[in-house]
Amino acid sequence: MQHLWQRGTMSNDPLIPIGEPAVAPAAPRAAWIAMAGAGLLAVLLLGFSILDDVPLAWDRAIILALRVPGDTRQPIGPDWLHQAMVDITALGSGTVLTLAVVVAVGLLLVRRLWLTAALVLAATVTGSLLAAQAKFFFHRTRPELVDHLVPVTGLSFPSGHATNSAIVYLTLAGLLAQVERGHRARSYTSAVAILLVGAIGVSRVYLGVHWPSDVVAGWCAGTGWAALWWWLGATARTSLARRRQ
Repeated sequence: MQHLWQRGTMSNDPLIPIGEPAVAPAAPRAAWIAMAGAGLLAVLLLGFSILDDVPLAWDRAIILALRVPGDTRQPIGPDWLHQAMVDITALGSGTVLTLAVVVAVGLLLVRRLWLTAALVLAATVTGSLLAAQAKFFFHRTRPELVDHLVPVTGLSFPSGHATNSAIVYLTLAGLLAQVERGHRARSYTSAVAILLVGAIGVSRVYLGVHWPSDVVAGWCAGTGWAALWWWLGATARTSLARRRQ
């Protein structure tokens, strides 16, 4: 019966519409749980290493390497690179990420993929709330070693842009992969999400508004969160599929 439902011949239950796959793509769920745990543990380890608000040695080395020697106001590279980094960093702003989630959830609802839409909304909203609370817990100030090339406010650890972009883009890629049957489409979506998250994080360090450890922590947190919700999505699909048997 499960196979028939996946082909769309059964649609009696409005909670499990025709288009919603009953199972996630084959993958070792233990690996996703381990990834989630490792990501969140890495954030804690990094966070406790900077509780004294003193930059780590590699933080200082990387952020200074991205400025012209002797001039902390001038980033390395041509002018177009500076502008590109400003544009890229905007892709991790609250406005853009909110629009991405709204558009994605709207598309899922139009396709009657209620479960996936609910998972995306729950994952991104709760993830962003937890990321904001983490900033207050660690209470790290932004780097003053170099000039900020874009206006910023608030605390530094973990990077909000890095964390929230990873939460949104990686979670979207992971959960959309569960409803996308084509292997190439899943691979493409995942690759785009990873490139976006990586570029946004790098832009924050290049622009001097975050320490590299802020961004690494954001990447780890967002990746772990996305892995956790992939597993929750796969578990929910298995549970719902059993209802149809």
